[in-house]
Amino acid sequence: MTKIFQNNIGLVIILMAFQFSFAQKKDENIGTEVVNVVKPYTPTISDAFKVKEIPSLEDADNSKKEDIKYNFFSFPVASTFVPIKGRAANVDKSQAEKLYKNFANLGLGNYTSLNAELFVTENISDHEYIGGMFRHLSSQGGIKDVALKNDFYKTSVDLTYGNQLDNLIWISDLGFQNQMYNWYGIPENFTQPTIDRINPKHSFNNFYIGTNLSLTNSFFKDASLKYNRFWDANGSAENRFYVKPSFEFDILRQKIKTNLIVDYLGGSFEKSFLGTSSMKYGFTNFGIHPSIAVNKNDWAINLGASVFYSADNENNSSKIFVYPQVNASLKVVGDFMIFYTGVEGSLDQNSYRDFSNENPFVSPTLAIAPTDKQFDLFAGIKGKLSNNVSYSMRGSVQNKKNKPLFKSNEFNMFATNSESYQFGNSFGVVYDDIRTVSLFGELKADFSKDVTIGLNGSYSRFFTTFHEEAWNLPTLKIGSDINVNITKKWFAGANVFYVGERKDIVYIQSMITIFPPAYYPETTNIKGYLDANLNIGYNHSDRLTGFLKFNNIANQSYQKWLNYPVQALQIVLGASYKFDF
Repeated sequence: MTKIFQNNIGLVIILMAFQFSFAQKKDENIGTEVVNVVKPYTPTISDAFKVKEIPSLEDADNSKKEDIKYNFFSFPVASTFVPIKGRAANVDKSQAEKLYKNFANLGLGNYTSLNAELFVTENISDHEYIGGMFRHLSSQGGIKDVALKNDFYKTSVDLTYGNQLDNLIWISDLGFQNQMYNWYGIPENFTQPTIDRINPKHSFNNFYIGTNLSLTNSFFKDASLKYNRFWDANGSAENRFYVKPSFEFDILRQKIKTNLIVDYLGGSFEKSFLGTSSMKYGFTNFGIHPSIAVNKNDWAINLGASVFYSADNENNSSKIFVYPQVNASLKVVGDFMIFYTGVEGSLDQNSYRDFSNENPFVSPTLAIAPTDKQFDLFAGIKGKLSNNVSYSMRGSVQNKKNKPLFKSNEFNMFATNSESYQFGNSFGVVYDDIRTVSLFGELKADFSKDVTIGLNGSYSRFFTTFHEEAWNLPTLKIGSDINVNITKKWFAGANVFYVGERKDIVYIQSMITIFPPAYYPETTNIKGYLDANLNIGYNHSDRLTGFLKFNNIANQSYQKWLNYPVQALQIVLGASYKFDF
């Protein structure tokens, strides 16, 4: 290894010496020359030359371009792949249901019953419309084991005019109603001659006209006015007029809402129950109800009070009533649990028309007076158990002075000039001061858009002041309903309700005093009743629907009022049709 390294070094030294000797030999032929330097050399830009980017080539072979040809060779390839273009997924949406302005309804059933309805409306301009409604419900009777006629009918016609402007909504109504019933609820121990001289037919009529106004961007918010003229076939007549305006003011950044009311009632009966004289009544109530709403965090509070001045027009007397109007709610767990409480009171105007609508078997000899609802103290919770299940529970204590109660009228079967309502087959009105303690609960579930279920119930205890019992007031009420869309065409619904036991008075003939006959009152129990109803429908089209209804499925001739059994199983077949002009 050392030897090779030494040889390499020697070779390098020889080459360097050879190169140096060659250079020296060449320089010897140069010679000598004298150079005179006038000034130093200063280069300028003109002395430089530009180097061309593409130098010229004198080689002939490089100057000639070669033509290049490209060829494509296609070979078929067997493949089953087919590309698919991407597209947005379809969104399922239900077809918008067409809404029709008008509809007609007709149903026929056993007991020769007829149920007919017709509603029409038409736009007369961009902001005006008119509408009309006709309703009729009748039955030819046929209740089992009832000696007197028990047919009835109700017919009404209503007309409406509406006008909606930028800041004003105006709706006016005009209507007439005619009703006919029979006082068929006589006791069982009547003889046939007594039954033959009873003409139980009686009728009611009502005419009304009213209007409602609503304004925006004004301290005057809305107002309602209505006049009712009510009369019967026994010479009774009643007039009622009321106006209820509402105002809203801003005071210290708070909205103060104030409701006013003027309620006039006046009427007369041709005779008293014993036929001794005529009866007149009349009351004018003036009321004011200011309130303020306060919302803070989860609290919503409404503070207010109402003051009424009531004038008894027939007895030239008057009274002033003051009532609390306070309620509050607290969101304990959002919308899932809301606690609410309050205390309210009011002066309620009673009327012959209201009594006859609730109980059509009243006699035309009633005592009419307003009810002093001193307070209704309540508290409860409401909310949701889930997104589709809601609930409500409430407890309350009410104090009412002069509360009306329906009570069976007495009778005398041997009276020769008796009116048709004097055979123990009609009801009068008595008044009492009653405290009511009640509990109420309700549960609603929308399991889907096709199934809804509801359940409610109330329990009440009544504490009377002057009478033995709270006549014809049930302590227990329970109700339930379900509605199901079976298919797109078929639907069904059912409702069941139970009304508990009530109490009334019957008059028993004395066995001691036979002539002239004497009667003494005795408290009796009216059994509670269960009523179940079912309906089935078929949508033939978006216009035509057929239905079949079964009422009182349990087929019970229960008594809603003393000695007044109702029709047993009722079957109604009918159809409804929607249309446009």
